[in-house]
Amino acid sequence: MSPLHFYCVREFRSIQTGLCRKIIGARFYSKGYEAENGPLELAKNTFFRSARDSDGHGTHTASTVAGSMVTNASLLGIGKGKARGGAPSARLSIYKACWFNLCSDADILSAMDDAINDGVDIISLSLGPLPPQPSYFEEANSIASFHAFQRGILVSASAGNNAFAGTATNVAPWILTVAASTIDREFRSYIYLGNSKIIAGFGLNPTESDNYYGLIPGSAAAAPGIPPRNASFCKNNTLDPTLIKGKIVVCTIETLTDARQEKGLFVKQGGGVGMILIDPAATNLGFQFVVQEASIGVEEAKALQAYLATEKNPVARISQTNTVLFTKPAPKMAVFSSMGPNFITPDIIKPDITAPGVNILAAWSPVATKDTADRQLDYNIISGTSMSCPHVSAVAAILKSCHPSWSPAAIKSAIMTTATIVDNTQNIIRRDPNGAPTTSFDYGSGHINPVAAMDPGLIYDFDSYDIINFLCSIGASTAQLKNLTNELVSCTSPPIPSYDFNYPSIGVSNMNGNLSVQRTVTYYGKGPTVYFANVEYPSGVNVSITPNELKFRTSGEKMSFRIDFTPYESTNGSFVFGTLTWRNGIHRVRSPIALNVLSV
Repeated sequence: MSPLHFYCVREFRSIQTGLCRKIIGARFYSKGYEAENGPLELAKNTFFRSARDSDGHGTHTASTVAGSMVTNASLLGIGKGKARGGAPSARLSIYKACWFNLCSDADILSAMDDAINDGVDIISLSLGPLPPQPSYFEEANSIASFHAFQRGILVSASAGNNAFAGTATNVAPWILTVAASTIDREFRSYIYLGNSKIIAGFGLNPTESDNYYGLIPGSAAAAPGIPPRNASFCKNNTLDPTLIKGKIVVCTIETLTDARQEKGLFVKQGGGVGMILIDPAATNLGFQFVVQEASIGVEEAKALQAYLATEKNPVARISQTNTVLFTKPAPKMAVFSSMGPNFITPDIIKPDITAPGVNILAAWSPVATKDTADRQLDYNIISGTSMSCPHVSAVAAILKSCHPSWSPAAIKSAIMTTATIVDNTQNIIRRDPNGAPTTSFDYGSGHINPVAAMDPGLIYDFDSYDIINFLCSIGASTAQLKNLTNELVSCTSPPIPSYDFNYPSIGVSNMNGNLSVQRTVTYYGKGPTVYFANVEYPSGVNVSITPNELKFRTSGEKMSFRIDFTPYESTNGSFVFGTLTWRNGIHRVRSPIALNVLSV
């Protein structure tokens, strides 16, 4: 997002000027990719040697962050309604640095350098390294984002879609790291069985199927020489076309990373007319298939399998998708959303925040048909931390507009300390698909609350010098610091402890006995006020705050406090969690606590 520095590339100049009132800059970068992979043409995919989008991802994320209001937006009638980006009055500068799902470090660095020099206010980064993330001093996103931070630009970035503990990426403390969660809307496709029973499933089926078709498990339709179990996964050349022709095939997921849409393609190639996908991990994630499809979980699968076991000639039909609003509980953490702890610096709790990232409707490139069942679409529904990141970027842009003097750290603090950890049933947010308990390593400080973030009350601020001190505390060498900062930097001796870095959350990854942690807050409000501390103790640890009252007279005043941790039992290598919340009767400033007590 950018102030008005106009530099539309040639392809955009030829389009109506109305477009360039929203997109005020567009650049593309391919030299790094082509040096590593050869000419773009070798990929034999649809692409534009320009900033124009050919895979849909950039269009989707850009419209999520700043798209103008559109009425009757939908995916072929699914999710129909008014749609707009989170900050519809913002302007966009586009920097296309990735090709065919690959991003060269050289292209990323060039793109972010240009964005910084162009004077953007916020950088929304829906891309990241695969886990485990390389060191901050060797990874392009971390290096470029640090330079942005130095210039007063907040970088909001996706935490990743790798599901498991310790897989969160973009975890540098100067990046706002975004996890993904659900919203209170579901897309349901019902399975009508021949015995009049109805099974609730999920899918993205724009058309109704009135006819019943034969129903066959993939395991019962194995191609010659293929074991039934292998055929149940409905992969290439595992199904016998003579057995599935004209039928709905029941397929199962082998691993979390299975290419789900390919299964539908293989069913269609064999003559099948529909697919029921038993997908316990991702039942409510919408995918478009080339055949009518519904995804179901474990309990629904039991009902389906009971019908298949008792009916000689089973039949079924799969309904058109219904959009269901105000579902509960919501939000839930997305099954795919990458989790902490922070692989590089575990004293920094990551991710920082969670935001809507499941079944998000936004604009799409019509030429991007690979993931849309070959349909040319203007809008699409997809999921990922790539979708949650621009939601947070939009809030950051609004905050920057309301508080232009705020630093990137101040904006980050406002978003984090005002987040909520309860769902719409007033219970703690849980994790899809089975409602597993969550911690700050799932959602960071919680689910974003845009309204509360506008007026956070207190701010935990830090600058690039504080970051250097933090990096010194974790043993950064002079050469590493120069690689990050492009300057010769020396560390103070002794270094400030890493847990004293003025971060909005509080983490200690190696606690041996009693420990004191320091923090400083800045008051942003009108007139005098008093904040009182409230602590939810981590299991096995006593906590005291000194002082436990903060009396402010004027906006901009700073006050420091000490948090004393007194453990009375070891956590056996696991983290325990608590919270520190400052309240003044109007504001609630909440910081999660994560401690790994090695000894008492």
